[in-house]
Amino acid sequence: MKLQFLGSGSAFTVNGQNWQSNMLIESLSGKRLLIDCGSDIRFSLSEQGLSPKHIDAIYISHLHADHVGGMEWLGFATHFGPSKQHPTLFGNDEVLDDLWEHSLSGGMSGIQGAIANLGTYFDVQKVVADGHFNWEETTFQLVDVQHVDDGTRQLPSYGLEFSLDGKQAFLTTDTQFTPQKLSKHYEAADIIFHDCETTAPHTPVHAHYDELTQLPAHIRAKIWLYHYQPGQLPDAVADGFQGFVVKGQTFT
Repeated sequence: MKLQFLGSGSAFTVNGQNWQSNMLIESLSGKRLLIDCGSDIRFSLSEQGLSPKHIDAIYISHLHADHVGGMEWLGFATHFGPSKQHPTLFGNDEVLDDLWEHSLSGGMSGIQGAIANLGTYFDVQKVVADGHFNWEETTFQLVDVQHVDDGTRQLPSYGLEFSLDGKQAFLTTDTQFTPQKLSKHYEAADIIFHDCETTAPHTPVHAHYDELTQLPAHIRAKIWLYHYQPGQLPDAVADGFQGFVVKGQTFT
């Protein structure tokens, strides 16, 4: 199994020099699981010679547009495409309910001659908050991460733990710097893919590079950094990290 970063940039990445941090996992049988489906997924897939027909399943971590902004396109492209395939859609139950009600229903609920729902376009597989899903003989454990809190509720957002060819991988998706909350996941992982802001001013909703350098050396040594902004990057290797992920980079 391999993990490929279709892009490694933040929500504000532009001009194709990088794409948003959506990823593909490809199994030994050639099946593909898309991890998040952001606004520029049309372009990042095409750059790799892929199209909607190559996507067998999707996992959605949370509702920001760099993670779900391409779902209308993908749903329409597969539903009305020649094969009329319906990719499997995995995600936390609250995330998927909100995905339809707050992100997709306005453009996708009405189609010619019918009223549609999320199941019209996808084979929906909802996962409880502390649950997991299985895909291609691999178990993906949802990890509750703290991303955005508006004062009344925490935006549901979930990272993933899974085995990548015998290595335990932890993918943060989008999280604040919360080492106490995530310490057991850091310790258990062999390899960590961590979102990372790199520019000033620091926002309160992502881990910043300056914060991540405070992690213990043995944790930093496991970490690949992604979801960073355009511009000059610090020397991550010199600071004890594995480095910054680049667009198209593949891990096996």
